[in-house]
Amino acid sequence: MATTSRAGHPLPYDTYLAAIERESQRLAEVVRGADPADAVPSCPDWTLADLSRHVGAVQRWFGALVSRRVQEPPRSREVELGLPEQPRDYADWVAAGASEVSAALRETDPHTAMWAWGEDQHARFWVRRMLCETLVHRVDAERAVGREWDVDPALAADAVDEFLVNLPYAGVFAPGVTKLRGTGETIAFRCATADGTAGEEWRVRLDPEGFRLLPADGDAETGPPDAVVRGRAADLLLLLYGRRSYRESAFAVSGDAALLDRWFAHTAF
Repeated sequence: MATTSRAGHPLPYDTYLAAIERESQRLAEVVRGADPADAVPSCPDWTLADLSRHVGAVQRWFGALVSRRVQEPPRSREVELGLPEQPRDYADWVAAGASEVSAALRETDPHTAMWAWGEDQHARFWVRRMLCETLVHRVDAERAVGREWDVDPALAADAVDEFLVNLPYAGVFAPGVTKLRGTGETIAFRCATADGTAGEEWRVRLDPEGFRLLPADGDAETGPPDAVVRGRAADLLLLLYGRRSYRESAFAVSGDAALLDRWFAHTAF
């Protein structure tokens, strides 16, 4: 299931590092002012304490992988967490951990070759992945407590790209991905800009051997898409992560609805 990135690694490395700290602080702020036992509807069976523990642990694990420059899949995800005894202290723990990991990653050459489960076999993969993980879960927390949420459009578009670039490799986390096949059908995900005009587009093609993200000049290869979903980058991001439905009014949809249903049934991440 080969894939070709349309945007590669488009944001400066320091942008990712700064955004990780910023998003972690926002998440910590939400958790700090809420009951740790509150449910997180977008993450079934999780509480805010569970979500905080997950984000803090994942960030520390990603940081350890990069620091060690691992060259093959690790056999364990065990790292020193320093997890507080009381869930009410998780907010400060998340914030402190993000700052420590970001500081360590600033000393890492993003072009360093290392193992990664996705397409990009370099240290920069993990920094980009860490931001996406933190960003989506920050929104999960805000929605859980009824706060207004927003996502920087540039970060959201980059996270959409990151998701689609790496999805073909995510079978270990999302087994349905390995069964997502077709006969050449294409789906286009299109960004709507603030003034309502068309923005960036990602087009995926379902082939008998799997699916792939087409390169930016791949339209001539496929012709018109069989289905199109158009919305703000932030809304597309939550849609791809299973937090929203394409049938919501936030999206303009055309084409084969059955194809979209098949896509989303197999891409739960």
